[in-house]
Amino acid sequence: MAATKYVSKACKAHVLLLLETVGPLVLQHLGWVPREGGDGGKAQSHVATLWTSVVLIATASSCIYAGSWRSVRPKPGEGEKVDDEDKPVSMTAGDAMRFPLVGSAVLLGLFTAIKLLPASMISLVVGWYFVLLGTFAIAATALPFVPFGNTRGFLKLGFLNKLPKIVKLFLFEAEDVGALEVTLAELICGLGSFGFCCWYHASRHWVSNNVIGIGFCVQGIEMLSLGSVQVGMILLSGLFFYDIFWVFFTPVMVTVAKSFDAPIKLLFLRSLSASVAGETGQAPKPQFSMLGLGDIVIPGIYLALLLRMDHKRGFDKSNYFGFVFVSYILGLVVTLVVMNVFNHAQPALLYLVPACLGATFLMAVKRKEVKFIFNWSEEEEEEDAKKDK
Repeated sequence: MAATKYVSKACKAHVLLLLETVGPLVLQHLGWVPREGGDGGKAQSHVATLWTSVVLIATASSCIYAGSWRSVRPKPGEGEKVDDEDKPVSMTAGDAMRFPLVGSAVLLGLFTAIKLLPASMISLVVGWYFVLLGTFAIAATALPFVPFGNTRGFLKLGFLNKLPKIVKLFLFEAEDVGALEVTLAELICGLGSFGFCCWYHASRHWVSNNVIGIGFCVQGIEMLSLGSVQVGMILLSGLFFYDIFWVFFTPVMVTVAKSFDAPIKLLFLRSLSASVAGETGQAPKPQFSMLGLGDIVIPGIYLALLLRMDHKRGFDKSNYFGFVFVSYILGLVVTLVVMNVFNHAQPALLYLVPACLGATFLMAVKRKEVKFIFNWSEEEEEEDAKKDK
């Protein structure tokens, strides 16, 4: 099975993601997570910082690797058809230009909501909203690993036509959903994912937050397409300035990231503060580092585009993905070093965008393909392939 071959490329990354998500929880219960305030506090703090940095880098890079390989579709003639609904949603140059403006509006809206609305109301509405989104994200991420029950027609969803029109448009982007069918595998993944997301809503545990966040990252990278390298450069350049402005010149992004209790960021266990238990008698409070999902998904969809380009051209002729992927990891390392040296939140895209675009340009110059890379388009490549048939 051709499609299975590409999904299997991401299996190692999925296993690594599982270990990175559950591993810190196990270490916490075993008492192996460094605690601040004890003997050798400085040494333990350095160990905690190193541990957090390694897990953060491994998690972010694994999300990108898994999502990128899952976005690769079989080449024409490899014996497997790709459904239209499985094709990535392509972004245009106009979409890329508007993205920072839309992102700014959403960010300001969240900031205003935090300042004006009761925390309990925000928690309730946002919590159930992410239960719904998380159910679809986790189910879609897990579905390729269910080896049975993939025959259509197990459950028909004609009764969904009775839902209000606005609900059908929101959930399915269609008014007529009477023809929808669910496989046994989809039902199992959906119910399991819904139960897991309900646990997240009830507990707000950081592990459940990360699992949902990883699902968003993998699905975002898999299902969103930039269409061309040029669009990717426009998007990354715009968000480069967006990130700098909202982190360095306003308190908006940091406030939203710290106050908004939702899986819009990944949390990485750093230490258990012993000072909390000193006077109150409460259990030690976990301390976390965080990474926004945008710092994974935005570079991720660009890297996924490069991987698909390499795949279509042949890896013996093109390996932009590997070079830029390593550059992304180095960009994360620089981000973490600067953050720890200056002890201040950093706009990760400040370092990741130059790393990704700079690596692309260097590789293109080396291979004398600057014009080709700047003008390469996924749609034109597919049209040329159809003409050659």
